[in-house]
Amino acid sequence: MTTYAKEKNEQKIDWSARIELIAAILSGIFILIAWLLSKNGTDTFSIILYVVAFLIGGYAKAKEGIEETIKNKELNVEMLMIFAAIGSGIIGYWAEGAILIFIFAISGALETYTLNKSHKEISSLMEMQPEEAWLITEDGSEQKVSISSLSVGTVLLVKPGERIPVDGQVVSGITSIDMSAINGESIPVTKQENDELFAGTVNISGAIRMKMTKPSTETLFQKIITLVQNAQSEKSPSQQFIERFEGTYVKIVLTAVFIMMFLPHFLFGWDWTTTFYRAIVLLVVASPCALMAAIMPATLAAVSNGAKRGVLFKGGVHLEHVSSLNAFAFDKTGTLTTGKPIVTDFIVREGTDPQDAIALFAGVESMSNHPLAKAITQYAAEQNITPERNLHIEDVPGYGIKAETESGFIRIGNPKFVGVDLAESFHEGIATTLANEGKTVIFMKDKHGIVALAALKDTLRKEAVSSIKALQSLGIQTVMLTGDNEKTAHAIAEEVGVNSYVAECLPEEKVLHLKRLLKEYGTVGMVGDGINDAPALATATSGIAMGEGTDVALETADVVLMQNDLNRLSYAIKLSRKMQRIVKQNVFFSVAVIAILIISNFMQVVDLPLGVIGHEGSTILVILNGLRMLNKIE
Repeated sequence: MTTYAKEKNEQKIDWSARIELIAAILSGIFILIAWLLSKNGTDTFSIILYVVAFLIGGYAKAKEGIEETIKNKELNVEMLMIFAAIGSGIIGYWAEGAILIFIFAISGALETYTLNKSHKEISSLMEMQPEEAWLITEDGSEQKVSISSLSVGTVLLVKPGERIPVDGQVVSGITSIDMSAINGESIPVTKQENDELFAGTVNISGAIRMKMTKPSTETLFQKIITLVQNAQSEKSPSQQFIERFEGTYVKIVLTAVFIMMFLPHFLFGWDWTTTFYRAIVLLVVASPCALMAAIMPATLAAVSNGAKRGVLFKGGVHLEHVSSLNAFAFDKTGTLTTGKPIVTDFIVREGTDPQDAIALFAGVESMSNHPLAKAITQYAAEQNITPERNLHIEDVPGYGIKAETESGFIRIGNPKFVGVDLAESFHEGIATTLANEGKTVIFMKDKHGIVALAALKDTLRKEAVSSIKALQSLGIQTVMLTGDNEKTAHAIAEEVGVNSYVAECLPEEKVLHLKRLLKEYGTVGMVGDGINDAPALATATSGIAMGEGTDVALETADVVLMQNDLNRLSYAIKLSRKMQRIVKQNVFFSVAVIAILIISNFMQVVDLPLGVIGHEGSTILVILNGLRMLNKIE
């Protein structure tokens, strides 16, 4: 969508909302003038003004009701209000009918305001999408072009202060990028050659050249916008039930009103005016306006609230499901842990220079792409030790690496690869102690025996422990599913504080364990990285992916944590539970008000003006209660 089209669309929405509010206010003014004139005895002119108030205030809702009735071939709440207003005028209660239209128009304007408010996050996101970019032409000059004209592989210039126009990679230059539009993280991230860039983020400091890697219609930023738009348009099961119920309820109300027009006259001796009057009051007070507004505004506000704080729900159904979860299953690597192991211990044999051992160890491992090898290379860099170069190595998959050095051959790998007996006897069996702490131990062996060992451990996310405690305080059981061995799994489980764990769990076995948890707890959420955990995410009641800007996470999960912040889990649950409480409050309140007003009308306690105020007032209160979901959950 172009900037012009977006601006026109937003102007249309804003103008429509303003017209609805202006029409309601004008209707109220005409009603006030008509009432004052009726006090001075000018009834004819006051009736004309009441009719004008009917037309101005009721036009929007009447049009909506008639269009929906024709489209769905079924009467709706708006039609009930039209019938009630017309009925009031027929029996001479022009003021009451006009007040009904006025308050109905006010509640409609308030509902429109609520919808616009809940869509505000999407509008602000769409405004962040650049429409133009600096294209680097063949002669090296810069040319400003429309993003829609760009193709994958194009090289672009991004100046300081500008937004990244498309998804791509840095070709040259170093800069800091504000990633808050994607993951909500306020701290800028340094980006240099070959680093990934996302559309909508802001280039803060340096000018960079980037290569476009995705079409402008398929950027992560666009997918996030589409995701939240779809979530706001998808109705929850409760809302769908209410809307299905609406048609049946309207028929019941009209049938009851028809019976009310005749039965009390013959059964209780009411005169015809009273009978017809009470039938009109029944038509007003029995209309389910408040019930229809009990769910949707609260749901839309909750989806917007979550999106603003890095929790993306794919629809109202998933928002409802989260509130009912009794247990959470967690993948370990990349979810509870960072997925980036670090060296925690480096022990050498007596008489060996630690720096020489680290240089040799890192020199061999620098030739490998294994995560553990990268961790050892990083450890050497942190110690300001330069790895040995020009080594001839042979990779032995599943075991380790052989290398030829000036002093002879060495082996680096697990105990089986270097010799179990040598590994167990090294430094009085220190390897066993380290393994019991959940660490992975790698040995380096030369012709004289074990030279050194490196103990590595995948570190917990800084918020992992607090997140698990927060979930448990909400009454939720926590389970860790990991492919690690028993000792490592036990150590991580103890450290993070989960209720239970399953070790040596292959990816395909996670689904089986999840089904077992579903039988045990009824509803279970699965938290994973959105890639190898996809089957488990799909099996769970609610699949929750660690986002951090991955397309796969957006596609596989029901809920995405864009900041990779596990603390957002408890926020999502609190948000969902609060929404459920508000929805229940709204439904109970609206049904109670309808019941009280119907009984009061039958007992001739409530008159039409009070019935109008009670009915429409309850609708306004329900909408305002739903708006509370826009507030941050503490």
